[in-house]
Amino acid sequence: MSEPIRIAGFTNEVLGWKAWLPTVSVDQASPEQTAVLEESHPQAKVSDYYLTLIHQPEILRQRSLAFNAIMYAPGGLSRAERELASAVVSRINQCVYCCSVHAQRFEQLAKRNDVIAQVFADPATAGTTPRERAIVQFSIDLTVDPANIDAVHIAALREHGLEEGPILDLIHAISIFAWANRLMLNLGEPVYNV
Repeated sequence: MSEPIRIAGFTNEVLGWKAWLPTVSVDQASPEQTAVLEESHPQAKVSDYYLTLIHQPEILRQRSLAFNAIMYAPGGLSRAERELASAVVSRINQCVYCCSVHAQRFEQLAKRNDVIAQVFADPATAGTTPRERAIVQFSIDLTVDPANIDAVHIAALREHGLEEGPILDLIHAISIFAWANRLMLNLGEPVYNV
């Protein structure tokens, strides 16, 4: 990772996350809870977020299946562009933790962070190419005013080289963060590792 970016309360640094609700202790988890943690994420057994969500193992299982399918499916929209959209949504929703995670992932995949600094500073003007600007703007529009998305918005994405599959991938990535950000924001808070 390059130099840390800190702009407007957002960062690309690694943050922790502290739950406000009681977490499940791994050594006291049921076999079902343990199985769901193991299939959810490699760090699930040490993450307050997963150890909070595991109170309802079937919901966590379904959340993880959907999240992993949306963010890691092969083909379609590039992984870096999915991460960029997720960072934009998280920035708009003021989810500092999610924004940092997806900024880091974008940087790892794209090998640059120029657009991330722009997203942190002012999402409305972010993007280093017309395609990036179209992805960022659509991410903002769908996050801020989903009821007013129409064929004109989709046409703007097509004008910048996105076809049906990548457009659907983009909509899925943006939409799951409408949910993911609200879970993070309402179940705990980011912790800065100083």
